[in-house]
Amino acid sequence: MKKFTALLLTFVLFLSLCPVSGLAEEAGKIRVVTTIFPIYDWVREIAGDTGSTEITLLLDSGVDLHSFQPSAQDILKVATCDLFIYVGGESDEWAEDALAEAVNPDRTVISLVEALGENAKAEEIVEGMEAEEEEGEEGEEEEAEIDEHVWLSLRNAQVFTSAIADALAQKDPANADSYKSNAEAYGAKLAALDAAYAEAVDSAAHKTLLFGDRFPFRYLTDDYGLTYYAAFVGCSAETEASFETVIFLAKKTDELQLPAVLTIEGRDHRIAETIIGSTADKNQKLLTLDSMQGTTANDIVQGATYLKIMEDNLAVLKEALN
Repeated sequence: MKKFTALLLTFVLFLSLCPVSGLAEEAGKIRVVTTIFPIYDWVREIAGDTGSTEITLLLDSGVDLHSFQPSAQDILKVATCDLFIYVGGESDEWAEDALAEAVNPDRTVISLVEALGENAKAEEIVEGMEAEEEEGEEGEEEEAEIDEHVWLSLRNAQVFTSAIADALAQKDPANADSYKSNAEAYGAKLAALDAAYAEAVDSAAHKTLLFGDRFPFRYLTDDYGLTYYAAFVGCSAETEASFETVIFLAKKTDELQLPAVLTIEGRDHRIAETIIGSTADKNQKLLTLDSMQGTTANDIVQGATYLKIMEDNLAVLKEALN
């Protein structure tokens, strides 16, 4: 936090020496700054071929939102943009300070967590999961954090894309009809994929996922009535599971006769491998669901999209449940 405070002070000094108001107007485009890849891709889809937006993805190097540290240039982009869209969970605390340094008085801000309202869920500790010990100032346990992985629900995505289309339309009334029609077309694709997920789960032999990793997919599993077991909560910084956790998950794999142990992308898979090695048959598949927390600029160049990744995740889900 001290490092970020010093960075913020440097940024404020920079602004006092180099006024930057009016940058968006000079560029002639709506400057949209997004934190994570799914938001970036939603804006790209809704903007379509209007040519009226300049979209920036801050987390484009594979560093996920839990460990992201903004640069002075990142803060400048947030302060001067027309539309800033971020997750709004605990990992985005840096953004709250950056937003306070607004240079563009007409800037609009969308927090996904706030857009979700009462449908935002708290992180939960399920049986066998290692909980991070957090205490309040007087030794009392803190309330559970909001599970910030809200983008991993296709149903949530429909809420978010509608909010993004409304915000773009307000910024650019001349293209409002295009934003609306693009959002409706994209929403239909999200709904169709949502239906495919529901059908796959309904016809699956198993209704449980088991992760030898942290678990950011609660919104997805809740959408389709799946149960889950995992080593850690979605925002955990832990990398080593206890012996008790590994054995519990291995026994649960045996008990439920699960065909696979899952992980998320871009992480060490030793915990999942150890779980498999501790089961009776030791022949479960090791599968990966992509939470899109490590998507890079190069992945985007190679054609990565939110829908494509969720389609790939559906294929993995089918294999994990059958």
